[in-house]
Amino acid sequence: MADAASRLRKLAEQLLGAPLPVRIRAWDGSQDGPPDAPALVVRNRRALRRLLFKPGELGLARAWVSGDLDVEGDLYRVLEVIAGQVWERDEGARGLAEALRDPEVRAAGRELLRLAGPPIPPAPPREEVRRRRHLHTRHSDRRAISHHYDVGNDFYELVLGPSMVYSCAYWQDGGTLESAQRDKLELVCAKLGLTPGQRLLDVGCGWGSMAIHAAREHGVRVVGVTLSQEQAAYARKRVADEGLTDRVEIRVQDYRDVADGPYDAISSIGMAEHVGAERYLEYASDLYALLRPGGRLLNHQIARRPQRDESSYEVDAFIDAYVFPDGELAPIGTTVTQLERAGFEVRDVESIREHYARTLRQWVSRLEAGRDRAMRLTSPGRTRVWLLYMAACALAFERNRIGVNQVLAVRTPDSGDSGLPLRTRTWNT
Repeated sequence: MADAASRLRKLAEQLLGAPLPVRIRAWDGSQDGPPDAPALVVRNRRALRRLLFKPGELGLARAWVSGDLDVEGDLYRVLEVIAGQVWERDEGARGLAEALRDPEVRAAGRELLRLAGPPIPPAPPREEVRRRRHLHTRHSDRRAISHHYDVGNDFYELVLGPSMVYSCAYWQDGGTLESAQRDKLELVCAKLGLTPGQRLLDVGCGWGSMAIHAAREHGVRVVGVTLSQEQAAYARKRVADEGLTDRVEIRVQDYRDVADGPYDAISSIGMAEHVGAERYLEYASDLYALLRPGGRLLNHQIARRPQRDESSYEVDAFIDAYVFPDGELAPIGTTVTQLERAGFEVRDVESIREHYARTLRQWVSRLEAGRDRAMRLTSPGRTRVWLLYMAACALAFERNRIGVNQVLAVRTPDSGDSGLPLRTRTWNT
């Protein structure tokens, strides 16, 4: 009988309908495929059972997170193959039903069943969140934020570096991750037109980087809100270390409970992805109400490509189960429309998609370099979640499957005076 690697390779090519340009190494020590190619390592038969019981992206994710499936060599190259031949074809039950009409695919499936061993469904990895309806209540949002952010500040320091900014950097030639994150924060401040003595609300303030930068460099008074207890404790210490406790207040608070407006400006950087489609107008309206007339909002948010039938949109299975429970992406046009429906005048939209791909590759490099320490700080499974999530997202940004945009909006008063200069893009000079 043929060894496991050659059987798996033949099966994969039958199921995909295309050659597999990676090497396969199986649990029996066998290998098959181009010797100089990165290897997809199938460590045991359980990996196959995970794919059989959850075909598609979630099954692959479970196999990866559990360590039943691994990669030797360039992770990006293997992900490019998967993204091109599996994930972009993954259409859920309808796609699977159509594929199973092919006699060769059905035969390959029977062979995979024989190769997988006893038909016992493996338990999901402990890092997986039980999937549920996206309610976006205060309780569910707090629980989702805690899952993603309360995994240890030391872990985030390892990944993000000293800036502790967990959003897209703004790159210039020759810049470092630290300088690019500083430039991003300064870009936000410039778009908001911050001046000494103003009040800034930083929604989803993370570890306090934006609040500290705005207070230190622009002399504003800042309230930062987060749902993460660990983030808040870390941010408060940083504020105290900087001597800014008289100008920066960090709260563990839902943005919907902020009631001490008006503010002169609001920054929302990488937070709106957690709001959800059903709650987005409420989010926009709440921020509008918190601004004084003439106040500005800078909304920095990841966007997906629009679909012909928006009702068919489904949250990414891997991201929902392992990374951002309840996170949802919207097309940029939808975001702009909702902000305008809330009363804002949208004055500028800047896409910085390529900047995020570069940022993510930097984070992946940092995590790969500190992988052993990351596993001690969290768990092997959590570390694998982050490697897969960030590397896959880097490719998605590079391929224009997702983007990221900064939207500058104004609560323009009845007089029509937005307070913006005639040429707004002077912040990029």
